[in-house]
Amino acid sequence: MIAASRFAAPKFVSVIFFALLSTNSLSAQQCTVKADQLPDTPELFGFRLGINFDQVKTRVPLVQFGRADEIGVTKTSINPLYDPRFDKATFANVRTISFDFLDDKLTTLWIGYESSFKWQTIDDFVGGISKSLNVPAAWSPSKGGRQLHCDGFTLFVSLIAGSPSIRLSDDAADETIATRREEAAAAAEARVIGDRTTKLYYPADCQSAENIATPNRIVFKDKDEAEKAGYKLAKDCG
Repeated sequence: MIAASRFAAPKFVSVIFFALLSTNSLSAQQCTVKADQLPDTPELFGFRLGINFDQVKTRVPLVQFGRADEIGVTKTSINPLYDPRFDKATFANVRTISFDFLDDKLTTLWIGYESSFKWQTIDDFVGGISKSLNVPAAWSPSKGGRQLHCDGFTLFVSLIAGSPSIRLSDDAADETIATRREEAAAAAEARVIGDRTTKLYYPADCQSAENIATPNRIVFKDKDEAEKAGYKLAKDCG
C-alpha cells in the first residue's frame, strides 16, 4: 500500500498541474475588456457603443434618424459606397454602416466592408481586428462566422456578399429589448377593442372586432379597463 501511494502521488500532482495550466490558459484567452475601453481604431470609423444621436450626427451630418418604435428602438444606416454625398476618403473601403439605438444610446453597430478592404477572410479579419481592439484572438465559431464575448458586449464577424462585416452589440441592451418585446406582446394580447355604439368589447384576436367601424373603435389595455368603463364582453367572442 505504501509503495502504491508513492507511485500514485506524482500522477496526482501532474493532474493538478495540468488542470491549473489549462485554467490559466483559458483565463488568458477570456475577453475582460469593456466597450468603453476599446481603443479608437480606423476600422470602426470613430463609432463606439454607448454614444448618442448627437454624437453620431456630429460624425456623420448626413445621417437621418426616424422615430423610435414602441419599445424605444431606433434604427438607421448610411451607405458611403453608394451615396455620392459621402466623402469616399473618410469612409474608405466601407459599404454600409448600420446603427441601432435604445433610448438614444447606440447599442448595436454593424459595419459591412467592401472587397477592397485589407482583411478579406474571416481568419484574417479576426486576427487583424483583435490586434486593433486589443482583445483576445480566440473567437468561437457562431452562425457561419466568429464571435467573441467580452465584458458586457459581444463582437461578431461574418462574410456578407463575399466581404467581411463586424457587429458590436451591447449585451444588457439586447436583454432589455427582448424583455420589452415580450412585455409588448403580452400587452397586445391582453388588449381589447370596444364598440362605442354597442358598449361591447372584443378580445384583440376576435374576428368580430374587425367589423367595428373606425370612428366607433376604442382600445382598452385589458378587459378590466373596458368593464370599468361600462363595456361588456361580446357574446360571439366569449
